[in-house]
Amino acid sequence: MNILMISHYAGAPQYGMEFRSYYMAREWVRMGHRVTVVGAAFSHLRKAQPQVGRETLEGIEYLWLPTTHYEDNGAKRVVSMFQFVAQVYRHRRELVAFRPDVVIASSVYTFDIYPCHYIARRTGAKLVYEVHDLWPLSVMVIGGYSPRHPFIWLLQRGENYAYRHCDKVVSMLDKAFPHMQRHGLTEDRFCCIPNGFLKEEWENADSHTLPDEHARLLERLHEEGKCIVGFAGGHTQSTAMDVLIEAARELKERSDLAFVLVGGGPQKADLMALAEGYGLANVHFLPPVDKNCIPRLLQAFDICYAGGIHSSLHRYGTSFNKIIDYMLAAKPILKSVDEPGSEVERAGCGIQVEAENVGQVREAVERLAAMSAAERAAMGEKGRRYAVANLEYHTLSQKFIDSVS
Repeated sequence: MNILMISHYAGAPQYGMEFRSYYMAREWVRMGHRVTVVGAAFSHLRKAQPQVGRETLEGIEYLWLPTTHYEDNGAKRVVSMFQFVAQVYRHRRELVAFRPDVVIASSVYTFDIYPCHYIARRTGAKLVYEVHDLWPLSVMVIGGYSPRHPFIWLLQRGENYAYRHCDKVVSMLDKAFPHMQRHGLTEDRFCCIPNGFLKEEWENADSHTLPDEHARLLERLHEEGKCIVGFAGGHTQSTAMDVLIEAARELKERSDLAFVLVGGGPQKADLMALAEGYGLANVHFLPPVDKNCIPRLLQAFDICYAGGIHSSLHRYGTSFNKIIDYMLAAKPILKSVDEPGSEVERAGCGIQVEAENVGQVREAVERLAAMSAAERAAMGEKGRRYAVANLEYHTLSQKFIDSVS
C-alpha cells in the first residue's frame, strides 16, 4: 500500500517534534508499505530544521516544502499555513504520480483537506482526516475569537468540508464524535487512535543515566525517606503547575513529602518565584532531561502529576504524552483535568480530580502518600498493563491501516 501523509509540522528524531507522523510512518514501512510524508521545512516545534527537498529517513520518504519562518502564533504562522497548502498544490503532479492508496490530511489546521481531497480524487485513494485538536473550536476557546472572525470562518469551512468528504476521521480525542457529528460526520467514519509509545525506547531505559544534578537530588530525597510527587513536562499556563505549588504549600508541614518539578517553559520563573515567596523547602525544580532519560527519571517518582486548566475542550478527550509515560513507568497518577472517563479512570491507575482545585489535589496527594509502596505499585501496574495492551505504536499503526482498508 502507498500511504501519503500531508503533515505541516511533521518531525523526526534528528529534528524534534512532532513525532506521531514519524512513529506511524516507521511502523507502516516495517509492515511493508511505502510511505511519503510531506511537511514544511520550518516548524516552531522542532529543535532543528530539515533542508528543502526530498530526504529518506529509515525508509520513510520525506518531502520538505519551503515556508516562512515565524517565532510565535502571530500573522507569520498563519501565512506559513497558506504557503504550505499552496506548495502542496504546486507539487500535486508528483504527489499524484506517487499513486497513493491512502491520503492523510494531518496538519492540525483544516486547510490541507483541500489539496488532499484533490489528490485522493485523482488517484482513487481513501481520504483520511486526522484530528489532533478540534480546530477551529480550540482556537476560539483558547484565543477568545468570534465565529465570525475571518480566519475562524475559513477554518470552520475547512472542518465542515473534511467531515463531508473524507472516508475516515482518525481522532486522537476519544470523545470528539458528537462535535464532529454536528458538523457533518457520520459515526461509521469515526475512529479514535490516540498517541502512543515505542516499545524499544522503554526496553532500553536502563542504558541511559540521569544528569548529576537530578540524580543527586533524587537520591538524597529517597535517603531522607520522602514520598516524591513528580512532574515531567512543560511549565506552561496550560499545565496549571501553580495548582501543584499551592497544594505543596498546604502540605509544607508534611516532612515525608517532596515535590519535584522537572522541565522548562515560559511559566517556570514565575513558579520558582511563587515557591520561594511561600518559603517552600518541599518543592524542588530541575532542568528538563532528554527524552531518552524520561523512563529513568520517572522510576524515581512515587506519584506522577498531570494538571490542566479549566477548559470546555477537555470534555472531548485528551491525549497527553506524559500520561502514557507515567503509565509505562508503572506509577500511580494524579490527574487534575476536567475530562470525564479518562484513561486514568478507565485503567484504575490513579486518582482524577477537578482541574485547578487545590483542595482536591492536596487530598489526592495525601491519599496516595498514605498507601503502602506495594499498594502504589499495584495501582501503577494497572496503568502499565493498559498502555502495553492499547498504546504501542505498532498496535496503533495496524489499527490505522485496518480502519481504512
